[in-house]
Amino acid sequence: MTVETRSGAVNVMTLADAPGARDLAMQVMNTMEQGILVWSADGVCELHNTRVFEVLEIDESTLSAGTRRDDFLAAAVARGEISQAIADQTKARFNSSRAFSFDRLMPSGRVVATNARPARGGSFVVTFTDVTEARRAADELDRARKAAEEAEARARAALVAERARQQEAQLLSELDEWLQSCKSLDELYMVVRKFMASALAGSAGELYIYSNSRDVLDGTCQWSSPGLHDHIAPDSCWALRRGRAYIHNPDSISFTCQHVSEQHGPDTEVPYICVPIIAHGDTVGLMHVRLAGDTASREEDGATSGARTFAVQCGERISLAIANVKLRDELYDQSTRDPLTGLYNRRFFLDAMRRLIAKSDRTDRPFGLVYLDADHFKSFNDTHGHDAGDVVLSRVGEALRETCTDGQMACRFGGEEFALLVPGADLAATERAAEQIRDRVADTDIRYGDALLPHITISAGVASFPGSGRRPQDLIKAADGALYAAKDAGRNCVRTHNPD
Repeated sequence: MTVETRSGAVNVMTLADAPGARDLAMQVMNTMEQGILVWSADGVCELHNTRVFEVLEIDESTLSAGTRRDDFLAAAVARGEISQAIADQTKARFNSSRAFSFDRLMPSGRVVATNARPARGGSFVVTFTDVTEARRAADELDRARKAAEEAEARARAALVAERARQQEAQLLSELDEWLQSCKSLDELYMVVRKFMASALAGSAGELYIYSNSRDVLDGTCQWSSPGLHDHIAPDSCWALRRGRAYIHNPDSISFTCQHVSEQHGPDTEVPYICVPIIAHGDTVGLMHVRLAGDTASREEDGATSGARTFAVQCGERISLAIANVKLRDELYDQSTRDPLTGLYNRRFFLDAMRRLIAKSDRTDRPFGLVYLDADHFKSFNDTHGHDAGDVVLSRVGEALRETCTDGQMACRFGGEEFALLVPGADLAATERAAEQIRDRVADTDIRYGDALLPHITISAGVASFPGSGRRPQDLIKAADGALYAAKDAGRNCVRTHNPD
């Protein structure tokens, strides 16, 4: 019989066949670190070393030559070293004549590895090895490996999150750059439409801006959405009512905004975000975003949470951009328009005339200039007062705006004097435009307070480029001369400049 131990293999049966070999075999076995036990083919203990008592924490009452294997296993079950299922499985393995192994958990907490190997004649040699430290080291190594894997996973997740954050920061920076470059609200809405469709792929949404009357919000632009309303009421959105971003989550307690239920029904399962557009403490509009995907409404979805945050950040930047463009438009209007009539002022008109002269030089196309003023306006002011005079000037400006078509530009040149540019018109066409304005003013009823003011008439002088001159001052001088000719002709008439 050969016994496998940590120190090597010992042929027990060979030693036992020689004179005095049994004693020598026992001496060798007793020097081993392992407990050694030999079971006969019929399951009776034939041989064991003394180390087995220390390793298995038992005494001679539990194991000796002649102890039956079933009793030995039953005692192990009783001590709690192994379960009954393992004991039954061990019995079956002994009958199979194949090597096997399992662990014993000793009462002291030590772990003993049990290894059984078949020998000649159906017997088995079983070794018991204290593997407590090895198992502990293996467990610590496994825990360290799992901790390293978890740390690596966290690092990967942090890297992905950081890359996503950097990408969002870059997108927001690009959005800022585009928004700050916009010259008008129309350009801004175009940027919002294209940027949001690209940055929030698969999303759909609309942008609404308060009208000047502040009673409704006008639909200004949309991306990937056919549901843009012309107007929505301020109280039709929970975000506007609450003054902060509103996330509609069908999986929790939430309520559908009226402007959304009108599109998708009151019990819609569509997840969406409404972000108030607020700038300088003033709510200027609303951005409505519907996120893509079936999980878009779940709070635990990290990607969706990031999309919501990104949408809110976009809304903040759009808010400031809209406010800045509106402020810039207001300042521009103040610097280029007459506050009383709403027409362009003299400075802007002269700049526009210079640009039109340069364009006409390139395209070889004429344009006309109408120079007009209100007849007897000074005496009208003296009779009815300056407030009534302001009403008259305002109505003359309104008549000019109503008759301006095809790129025509009107301005209040100063006092009761007005001017009109007529692109692409020769002298005759410009005269017709002047007659149209004269007729419109003459037919206008002007009410001041509860009374109607006397009808106002205008006189107009007409000049054209290039026949009347090639410089702004030449054209104005020619039109002004024609205006004086109209006044000399009795007023309420139009006269043209005669280049000859």
